Amino acid sequence: MHVKKIALVVEYQGTRYHGFQVQAQTPTVQQALEEAICRLTGERSRVLCASRTDAGAHALGQVVSFRTAASYPPESFLGALNHFLPDDIGVRQAYEIPMEFDVRKKATAREYRYLLTNRPTRSPVLRDWAHQVSEPLDVDAMAEAAGLLLGEHDFAPFAGPLTPKTANTEKRLFRAEVRRCGDRIAFRVAGNSFLHQQVRRMTGALVEVGLGKLTFDGFEELARCRKRGVAGPTLPACGLTLTAVRYESFPPAPGSAEEWDGQTNDEYKLKNLYP
Repeated sequence: MHVKKIALVVEYQGTRYHGFQVQAQTPTVQQALEEAICRLTGERSRVLCASRTDAGAHALGQVVSFRTAASYPPESFLGALNHFLPDDIGVRQAYEIPMEFDVRKKATAREYRYLLTNRPTRSPVLRDWAHQVSEPLDVDAMAEAAGLLLGEHDFAPFAGPLTPKTANTEKRLFRAEVRRCGDRIAFRVAGNSFLHQQVRRMTGALVEVGLGKLTFDGFEELARCRKRGVAGPTLPACGLTLTAVRYESFPPAPGSAEEWDGQTNDEYKLKNLYP
């Protein structure tokens, strides 16, 4: 019996899921994927992911893998799994990968976007995709503060309560920028890895800067204090999207990094909706 490993690039709206990882008596993305694989192959396969996402958070480019003895080629998994998956989870790409390839450990970067709507009234269209801030935000001040996050630092102040006490809180960020497009503001961040709630807490602190509640110097002092979990507030998960997971040679890139500027295909096509 020949066993192979399949990697999937998965997109999902996480609104009705209690995060990615399987949990008792609550729907999760991992559970839905494993059930779809079982319906297709008859196998109980464990699905592993490159980056866990919180309850209510979304993904445009999550990467997962599983082992199977089924003889289907990768393209068959693409169509068949989408048939069995619920409408808010979809497989975008499927590949056969070496058995030793670990989608989590081999990842060189994870990219996230936190989306805000900055207007007095709520947006019914973006209610599941963005967090509303009613008061005007100073995006220039937020962008300046975000620059302090670039490079290698101890991000313990932005660690959530589920961060293990033994976890290494030293992380490297390659991208940290804030941009406005009309009444939408996006915080885009890329790094080698992230702590529990790190992006939501970084965005929360940047919003405090944008509201004038936290100065540039105050943000720097907070970000560099090394005290666990003191930064925030922790914004709701609805605004958070895992946009891409990067590897040295997998999966085949849609274009050069310069051409796409770190965006996924979907972000490029939907740039009018997602700044």
